[in-house]
Amino acid sequence: MSKEKPLVWIMSGESSGDMYGARIAQEVMKQSPGATVRGMGGPRMREAGVDLFIDSSELGVVGLIEVFAHIGTFIRIFFLCLRLAKAKATRPDVVMVIDNPGFNIRLAKRLWKLGIPVVWFVSPQVWAWRKANIPRIARYCRKLIVIFPFETEVWAGSGLETHFDGHPLIEIVRERTDPALKRDPNHVLILPGSRGHETSQLLEPFLQTVLILHKRRPELYFTISLPRERTYRDVVAGLDRFTRHHPEMQDVKIDVQMGGTPLAIQECSVGLAASGTVTVECAIAGLPLVVAYRLNKITFLFALLIVRKLFRNAFTMVNIILNRKTFEEFLQFKVRPRDMADALERILPGGPRCAEVEHDMEELRRMLAPSGSGSSTANAARRLLDTIE
Repeated sequence: MSKEKPLVWIMSGESSGDMYGARIAQEVMKQSPGATVRGMGGPRMREAGVDLFIDSSELGVVGLIEVFAHIGTFIRIFFLCLRLAKAKATRPDVVMVIDNPGFNIRLAKRLWKLGIPVVWFVSPQVWAWRKANIPRIARYCRKLIVIFPFETEVWAGSGLETHFDGHPLIEIVRERTDPALKRDPNHVLILPGSRGHETSQLLEPFLQTVLILHKRRPELYFTISLPRERTYRDVVAGLDRFTRHHPEMQDVKIDVQMGGTPLAIQECSVGLAASGTVTVECAIAGLPLVVAYRLNKITFLFALLIVRKLFRNAFTMVNIILNRKTFEEFLQFKVRPRDMADALERILPGGPRCAEVEHDMEELRRMLAPSGSGSSTANAARRLLDTIE
């Protein structure tokens, strides 16, 4: 039985977690009107009414080198969380941590020692790397809520109460969809990432791909969509530098916008994207993609040693879920503009892979839909509140 006026923490460290955390927070306050929700998150969680004691808007980093560059910040945040968890006035009744295993496993362990129940939302990719984390998470957490159906099998036998209630993006995309909007067969969406190190690695090869496509198909026009102001400024500056070195870029119809990704996903016919949550969002919304990713060279070499299975099969979540190469993907040294341009042409309307990709995206939507009643985030909030003793 949950308390009448519980204090709930929701801890998110990056953009997609901020989106999920905001919706779960809204459901918590709806299901338990006396609840107070505090935590770590970004603008969406703040808008949802969460009292943020940590703003994580610019904390989303991937890779060994990138994490080391922010290690001091993470240590300060960690000890702030512990001080608040120990103090009687700010001690939470339950904590939901979202993904971000490097930070959250350590936090969950300390909260477990303090007797504070932890619910984990979005399983770390233990099926690809660090399977040793399974018993640790199973020990420190009360419940795990996964967002991909195959993950319940991964955690079977761990002793951890595990639930799949559908993927939150199913309901998010459905609510955003405007049936009046039609896809423009000549409109191409470019999504170079939400993090600074992603845009720094991918913007130039993406722009080179745009140039190649423009020369082949002058009727095409392009939108680069960014999720936040900092990445927007970086990309605008990068596009300006690229255009100075490639004057022919001035002939390309290209628009850079901030915060318009959901609309662009509905209006464009194909996209070129950095790997991440947005690839699942695009698949659910019916936008075929070509996907690419680059890491710092040292990070990539380190990753090859511990996630060889993932790199051998696929790294794009859509392909992992479907167990086939629905979205053509390019990793590290394979991020070559000409090859990416060829792949995009194959999925343009009327292209040789267009029908195949559309069929696969429909299958993905069926796999990720909630099997029972209620939305995935409403069910997550209920499981979170039910954990309070």
